[in-house]
Amino acid sequence: MSAAPSPETVVHPPAPSQTAQYLNSPAAAKAVEIIVLVNHLVHDAIRLGASDLHIEPWEKSIAVRARVNGVLLEVAHLPLELLDKISMRFKVMANLVTYQNGTPQDGTVVASRDLNGVQLRVSIFPTTRGEKIVARLFDPKDRRFELGSLGFEDSTLKGLLQVLNRTSGLLLFTGPTGSGKTSSMYSSLCHVMQREGTSVSISTVEDPVEFNLPMVSQTQINPAQGFTYAVALKSILRQDPQIIMVGEIRDAETAAIAVQAGLTGHLILSTIHSGVSAGAFTRLINMEIEPFMLASSVLGVMGLRLVRSNCPHCAQPCQPEPSLMKLVPEAALAHAQFRRGAGCDQCNRTGYIGRLPVSELLVVTEPFREAVLKKVPTSALEEIAIEQGMYTLWQNGLRRAIVGQTTIEEVVRVLAADMV
Repeated sequence: MSAAPSPETVVHPPAPSQTAQYLNSPAAAKAVEIIVLVNHLVHDAIRLGASDLHIEPWEKSIAVRARVNGVLLEVAHLPLELLDKISMRFKVMANLVTYQNGTPQDGTVVASRDLNGVQLRVSIFPTTRGEKIVARLFDPKDRRFELGSLGFEDSTLKGLLQVLNRTSGLLLFTGPTGSGKTSSMYSSLCHVMQREGTSVSISTVEDPVEFNLPMVSQTQINPAQGFTYAVALKSILRQDPQIIMVGEIRDAETAAIAVQAGLTGHLILSTIHSGVSAGAFTRLINMEIEPFMLASSVLGVMGLRLVRSNCPHCAQPCQPEPSLMKLVPEAALAHAQFRRGAGCDQCNRTGYIGRLPVSELLVVTEPFREAVLKKVPTSALEEIAIEQGMYTLWQNGLRRAIVGQTTIEEVVRVLAADMV
């Protein structure tokens, strides 16, 4: 395969990348080998610790970006004439239809030595300039589903472990895509397995199954064939499970079955889209679930977000802007230790390495149940939860900034919509 690299090729971040070294090599000057180029793109994403690799045709180039700690970073710009060949290569790797260009396609690239043992979930989508490719990276070697290693706040971890001791009811997780909901649910299941051993029966219904868990019966839905969450959940109840993980409560039928299962001796873990934890109850009531059933079945709701953590190699004391300092309670200013990463090779000049969870665990208490029965608004439900001891997302995020784990700017960026 031959194509000369564009002279205006730009590579970001400044740390040397395999893609840049290859494009500037004598071999690439003669003819770009697409197999080698694609491998270098994936390896650069792995080196950066990226969760996703975006390859997208822009007006004058192919933009290659990697989502690192939740933020997209430019990796390279490639000549547009390479797009079809790069797309073809990903289709071959993921066993997709190579001659089909006008419709979306999804597939999986199995882990191999060429990709450092990383598995890819590839999505190809047609645009007006050509096909956009997004590959999600999964490293099985780097996934340890242990609740204690996720970095939850002490109060959250303690409350979550208490809820997981229950044998029936619903535990719901809420948050945007990529906020750690699946990892939290997998870790919760693994915690129960470690505690109970082979004496417990666990089943999951997912879309898709992201990681294989030992001693767990995992099922992937297939809506195209009518195998939906509701159908799978209804059938799986006949399999004598004790704990069921449902990937997402999307509709009224799935919600009704999950609530009923929680009332009949099953512990159900699932996700639901809601801005704040208390909003999950309003969402379920809007799905025509009776308030008395919610009050009896829901054990708790855990809201999740992820903030970037300061780079330990270059973080140094700092003074936030006055407008941000106004957000900090006066009582906390005396012992605040604000820090910010200056940027170094270790963090790719971003000042951040890795991410930390910011959580909000609403444990259902008797006063909260009474409020649910009365169908009080979400804001009133949240006030009652706070009175009963819940720390909000904003409170926990601000605490992380005060002790120097992250910056106030990062907390505001992630939690601006949740500030109270």
